[in-house]
Amino acid sequence: MCKTPAIADIVILVDGSWSIGRINFRLVRAFLEKLVNAFSVQFDKTRIGLAQYSGDPRIEWHLNAHTTKEAVIEAVKNLPYKGGNTLTGLALTFILENSFKVESGSRPGVPKIGILITDGKSQDDVIPPAQSLKDAGIELFAIGVKNADENELKAIASPPEETHVYNVADFSVMSDIVEGLTKTVCDRVDQLDKEIKGSPVPPLTSIAPPRDLKTSQITARSFRVTWTHAPGQVERYRVVYYPASGGQPEEKVVVGTENSVELTYLNSLTEYQVAVFAVYRSSASEALRGSATTLALPTVNDLELFDITHSTMRVRWKIAAGASGYMILYAPLTEQDAADEKEVKVGDSVNEVELEGLTPATEYTVTVYAMYGEEASDPMTSQQTTLPLLPARDLRFSDVGHSSVRITWESPSRLVRGYRIMYVKTSGVQTNEVDLGAVTSYLLKNLTSLTEYTVGVFAVYKEGEAAAVTESFTTEVVPDPLDLRSSDVSSDGFRVSWQHAASDVVLYRLIWTPTDGGDSEEVLVNGNVNTYLIKGLEPASEYEVLLAAVYANEVESDEVVLIENTGKLNNKFSTFKNFQTVLGRLNLRIDEETTFSMRVSWQAADSRNVRHYRLTYISARGDRAEETVRKTATVPSGQTSLVLQPLLSDTEYKVSIIPVYNEGDGPVSSQMGRTLPLSAPKNLRVSEEWYNRFRISWDVPPSPTMGYRVVYQPLSAPGPALETFVGEDVNTMLILNLLSGTEYSVKVIASYTTGSSEAVTGRAKTLYLGVTGLTTYQVRMNGVCAQWTPQRHASTYRLVIQSVTGDQKQETNVGGGASRHCFNNLKPNTEYKISIYSQLQDGTEGPAVTTNVNTSPVRTPTTTPPPTIPPAKEGENYLSVILSYLSATFKARFTVETFVPALQVAIAQFSDDARTEFKLNSYSDKERLLEAINKISYKGGNTKTGRAIQHVKENIYTTEGGARRGIPNVLVVLTDGRSQDDVNKVSKEMQMAGYIVFAIGFADADYGELVSIASKPSDRHVFFVDDLDAFQRIEEKLVTFVCEAATASKCPSHHLSAGFRMMELFGLVENKYNSISGVSMVPGTFNAFPCFHLHSNALMAQPTRFIHPEGLPSDYTITLLFRVLPDTPEEPFALWEILNKNNDPLTGVILDNGGKTLTFFNNDYRGDFQTVTFEGPEIQKLFFGSFHKLHIAISKTSAKVFIDCKMVSEKFINAAGNITTDGMEVLGRMVRSRENKDNSAPFQLQNFDIVCSTSWASRDKCCELPGLVRSNLKFIWWILPGAPG
Repeated sequence: MCKTPAIADIVILVDGSWSIGRINFRLVRAFLEKLVNAFSVQFDKTRIGLAQYSGDPRIEWHLNAHTTKEAVIEAVKNLPYKGGNTLTGLALTFILENSFKVESGSRPGVPKIGILITDGKSQDDVIPPAQSLKDAGIELFAIGVKNADENELKAIASPPEETHVYNVADFSVMSDIVEGLTKTVCDRVDQLDKEIKGSPVPPLTSIAPPRDLKTSQITARSFRVTWTHAPGQVERYRVVYYPASGGQPEEKVVVGTENSVELTYLNSLTEYQVAVFAVYRSSASEALRGSATTLALPTVNDLELFDITHSTMRVRWKIAAGASGYMILYAPLTEQDAADEKEVKVGDSVNEVELEGLTPATEYTVTVYAMYGEEASDPMTSQQTTLPLLPARDLRFSDVGHSSVRITWESPSRLVRGYRIMYVKTSGVQTNEVDLGAVTSYLLKNLTSLTEYTVGVFAVYKEGEAAAVTESFTTEVVPDPLDLRSSDVSSDGFRVSWQHAASDVVLYRLIWTPTDGGDSEEVLVNGNVNTYLIKGLEPASEYEVLLAAVYANEVESDEVVLIENTGKLNNKFSTFKNFQTVLGRLNLRIDEETTFSMRVSWQAADSRNVRHYRLTYISARGDRAEETVRKTATVPSGQTSLVLQPLLSDTEYKVSIIPVYNEGDGPVSSQMGRTLPLSAPKNLRVSEEWYNRFRISWDVPPSPTMGYRVVYQPLSAPGPALETFVGEDVNTMLILNLLSGTEYSVKVIASYTTGSSEAVTGRAKTLYLGVTGLTTYQVRMNGVCAQWTPQRHASTYRLVIQSVTGDQKQETNVGGGASRHCFNNLKPNTEYKISIYSQLQDGTEGPAVTTNVNTSPVRTPTTTPPPTIPPAKEGENYLSVILSYLSATFKARFTVETFVPALQVAIAQFSDDARTEFKLNSYSDKERLLEAINKISYKGGNTKTGRAIQHVKENIYTTEGGARRGIPNVLVVLTDGRSQDDVNKVSKEMQMAGYIVFAIGFADADYGELVSIASKPSDRHVFFVDDLDAFQRIEEKLVTFVCEAATASKCPSHHLSAGFRMMELFGLVENKYNSISGVSMVPGTFNAFPCFHLHSNALMAQPTRFIHPEGLPSDYTITLLFRVLPDTPEEPFALWEILNKNNDPLTGVILDNGGKTLTFFNNDYRGDFQTVTFEGPEIQKLFFGSFHKLHIAISKTSAKVFIDCKMVSEKFINAAGNITTDGMEVLGRMVRSRENKDNSAPFQLQNFDIVCSTSWASRDKCCELPGLVRSNLKFIWWILPGAPG
């Protein structure tokens, strides 16, 4: 105990670097507590301050922070461990400038003591800083521990080194030097106090600091500091400067006659703190302080975007003085995949570049930075839009006819590679396309008359198509024949002639009729003929002649009319006899039958005498009057065939032809012909079956159709018949919006102008969208679990449980990878119906798969159950089943290579007491292990499960038993009854000790007791089956979970070096989350890792001053392990954000589930709000429903995104300004709820840290993710009950 009446200001400087370690740091705290206890600490007596250092020093408390010894000791007990490098020189300078100051509690005329505690050699120079402290009158003591450099300690400490340097071998013996150190410090304080009081106090002017600090000549990299000299004989001035936001101080020393110095090699746009000390022979003044902010680096000026085309633009700027080069970033302001920035770097002499490969008609932002080595100036940004692809111009129509038109246009550019013409009837839907080369005119043919068409011409470039130039036109009416006239008039006929109507006339229909009444006659003349001799007319009679042109699309022109008279009879010819016997018949043939036509052809008669042919045809059926009408056609003498249409389908016709001569009719030739039936499609086929659709195809019939009727109706489910119609050119159809797992009847019927065909029929079945193997397990009074075999294409499942009476219902959604779910809060002894609906990504939902289950009745409370000792035969059978199961499991699931050094197994059997069957190190190969399992004998007795677990802990989990340090410890307990002793205490001890415990119950096992025994969460660690024969149902899951548990325990629980453990700060830890509304704990990526489900009513919020009391560091990494859920909304929400007191966002991370983007935002050093958005295939993985680990590394110049420890994107940002601490930090807040604090998004969060380093993302191994860690089970224990419970 220091009993001197003298007082002192003592500052302790503690090394908090990584080399000390957390355990040794506890010993440092104990040493400091004893040291403080030795002094009379009060505000008006001895004061004690403390600073801790590593890579950067920090004040833990100032000299004037605590006014009692008890307060200082409490501060020592709560002293946090810092971690980092060992920069002792920097720390010595730091306490000189920050701790030994009047505003920090340092008192003039009071002895000043500095005590350094360190365990290693400094990574910087300690001699100048230590000398500065000594020059300022501060007595230094140096305490080295373990690996400290003794020479360095001597250089730091004040003389004599025998009393001021201490070096101990280990932290555990530090307390041994407290008494000696206390006595030495106490003696020196007393001596210094006498020296101070005994010597005259120098005049105030002799230790006064310099005055009138001024800064000038400020540039981006330097400024000059000037001051007024301090009074007295100043030997030199020390000028110390450092960034106000933190950083290593630097120093310049000038002689005492100088009063100005230039500080160079500074960072741009940075505020620097400057302190100027006057150094005398034996003392130093207080600091003259000031600050100055360097200018921004010179930016480029006069940024200009010019010579813009559809795919290029040129960038030009004015050169910035001193720049070493330039960086140009450009990106489209769109949301397409090409929106990633592209970069061009050029040298310092270049001030113009051309940007190529741009997208037409797209707005681009172009940013130019002047580079100064690795540092970039503020950006200069401009925007311009590339030109659209120039469309064709001046679309014109010429030569418009009834079936054709010529279109002409002007080429817009020499870069056009070709054109695409699209034309469609304005009132129709069928589009026609023509692809052309580099021409500017085209003739459209085969158009319909009197029809409006819309035509579009697209110019085709290398980069794509330009917009279309469109116009409309209407085709003309089909033209009539021209100039119908007569000639060669005789008493029985005359010739008619005409000019062709158009080049595409197929036939001419010629009809003549006596004007005084009588039958009309008609003849069809080929389209290339323009004259016809009409014969067989009555002499001296007037005839009306009608002529119409028939075109290819069966359109007829209007008729033109001619009136002509025959001449009077001239009997210069006599009739001949036996005419029909002299002339032969015409060899009539019928072919090319369709459903509505047939072709008639014949051998030509004597063309010199034949005037024409008279052809008649009549249906052979007489059942309908309209079918028995005789039809007659007159055919020119030079024509030997005619197509008869329209006819009835599947009908026999009698066709007769008579050659007509001047002298009269020749012999009749007749033939029977039959039209084709209305043929049905053939070969109906089914393909592309899916859950809500299938495709049908068919072979078309031989005759032309109008289209097809498709009729389909479910067979295995109720539903109406549905019908659709497709065109004649269609022979396949995709039928949509069907029921899953349903068989349909399908009919395809061909439609003709004369009716419909028979149907071609078939059946098709959609795939079944439903789970299989739905069963229940862990049936309890108030809960039940369901398990199923997943549907491989399901994205989610909708689960519904409802009492059969309808008074209770629960509904929830789980992910497509889930295969089980537990329902709670049910009623005892009640029948429930469980329904599972499988859903696809597009929202399609399959039918319900159901099962019914009864919850257990309420159990009557009982006292300790009596012993249950079964007959030996029953127990032996029971044990035999268990051993067979274990043997089969190890034999099938674990290879020979799995065993030592990887896997060790021990088995214990228990009843009233436990018996070790073999230990962990008993067997090193699988064959011997299996042999040992099969030799285990039945024990028999009661069920003392608690005692058995204690036995394993004390007798098997030992070094002698084969337990290995650092290897996962997995315990599997099998029991069929309730324990007759306490299992809660020992089970909790096992879990707290790090054991991973699984509990398997069957028969009469108590589910609640299994939950107490097993680790959390219960749905991964507790299994229940009705009997031993049902073990196969859980084998796959049990082995999987055991292996996952062992693998996950290898992964370090936390890698955080220096930073913020955000999960703890928000209360998302196992022992605290229960008190938070809207939060539940669920399995994480491995069962050993808890994960927290933040529901829609869980707006997690903490005051910023509690989490980040000093704001955010300048460089840091945000680390989040989370997953998006099926019920996570599409709207954007903040995974994490910091708000000010007005609820305005300051910084944070936003997920947009609808747009599949990730955004980081903050305020930069100028206070401007800045955001960077990341998108693309790698970013989209975050939204697929799996766990992903996200790192966002924020530096002064960029934001880098890592997904699953792989860097996927980097974007430039400005250095951040600091945040305010008067607001809140929140998790899951919906962006749209800026005014509604109670609106948050559901998601699952397993880990959240903010690490004070940007290198953490590249060092992290993501071992929490199953896909990145190779599973390797180390060892497992099995405890077997010796009898059924």
